[in-house]
Amino acid sequence: MTASTFHTTASPAAGTAPNRVPDVTPGFWLIKLTAVTMGETAADFLAVNAGLGLQTTTLLMTAVLVAAMVWQFRQRVYVPAAYWCAVVLISVVGTLITDNMTDAFGIPLLYSAIGFSLALGLTFLAWFASERTLSIHEVFTFRREAFYWLAILFTFALGTAAGDLVAEAFGVGFAGTGVLFGLIIASLALGYFALGLDGIWAFWLCYIFTRPLGASVGDFLSQPDEYGGLGLGTITTSLAFLGIIAVTVAVMTFRRRNRA
Repeated sequence: MTASTFHTTASPAAGTAPNRVPDVTPGFWLIKLTAVTMGETAADFLAVNAGLGLQTTTLLMTAVLVAAMVWQFRQRVYVPAAYWCAVVLISVVGTLITDNMTDAFGIPLLYSAIGFSLALGLTFLAWFASERTLSIHEVFTFRREAFYWLAILFTFALGTAAGDLVAEAFGVGFAGTGVLFGLIIASLALGYFALGLDGIWAFWLCYIFTRPLGASVGDFLSQPDEYGGLGLGTITTSLAFLGIIAVTVAVMTFRRRNRA
């Protein structure tokens, strides 16, 4: 699925500066799904299996994310390694933000989902009011990229809250939650390709829903049988998806260098 440009007035700089984020291709969705799956299992591994605890893990991964974002913002073109490193770390931190709100502060998942929905909506409103566009094909200034990454952070936090709400609070389970959000994504793809759904909204909605889909897959693979999983463990699952991410990023980098 690709995202169409959504704007009212064209920027005079559009088309003259390189985009700092990737085109939306099947490879984009593959690595995004694997990144969010790894984000779920890696957060669980560090906080639980490695014994760091939720707060220490949150502080540590936030510091690593800040370093990754500095690396990303220093790029003036799309660099696969920098971009996808930022996505993986935002996935981990987004998961930890929601987990902290639920476990440390006792905020119900429903309230978290509503709060992150409002935060994401306000981000889009501020982005459009400032730039007169929400196009992901024209992210070539610091301000547009800042809006882009802020929106991504809220999609991960919202997706985590929505996925946990359905799987745990509503009792659907990991597999059932994965099937549910997979069907939602399929319906959005059908709407975009066959029914004229606006590309930019189709993109962001799919971006939100791939988070609970990936988290459900990660939990289903890693969690023990008594919790409805396959019991592969967080280490095995995280390393497997990290390998997929590394190979995909290497292929993307190789192809870009060959086109240069």
